[in-house]
Amino acid sequence: MFKKIDHVEIITDDMEASLNFYSNVLGLKEKVTQRVEQSILGVPMDIVMLEVGDQCVELISYDGARPGDRPEGENLGIRMMALEVENMDETLSYLKGHGVEPTWGPRIQEGWYARAEITDPHGNRIELRHWY
Repeated sequence: MFKKIDHVEIITDDMEASLNFYSNVLGLKEKVTQRVEQSILGVPMDIVMLEVGDQCVELISYDGARPGDRPEGENLGIRMMALEVENMDETLSYLKGHGVEPTWGPRIQEGWYARAEITDPHGNRIELRHWY
């Protein structure tokens, strides 16, 4: 029935900073940009879909939002997103070169996986997982 995670939605109050992080640091590629004048919450919003492999991260920004603001019925951010990586050491080295330090890890479960976490500019947690 379920095949894969299609996308993860992230509510941001700073689209520019979010786009810079997900595009320029993590290397996600822009797939779709859309302006929705009348969202289901009654507030105009901008949407940017960014591809990573065959999944997407969807960034959403509501008009007039200031840091910490959100339309009624929405929360800023997400709990966590997990990205599978090919090589944990190379990934962490690359991220450090872009000023991104892990918040913890890597933790290694021998023969199974390695895990580490980073955060985006707004503190949203991103798990990095290398499956063995």
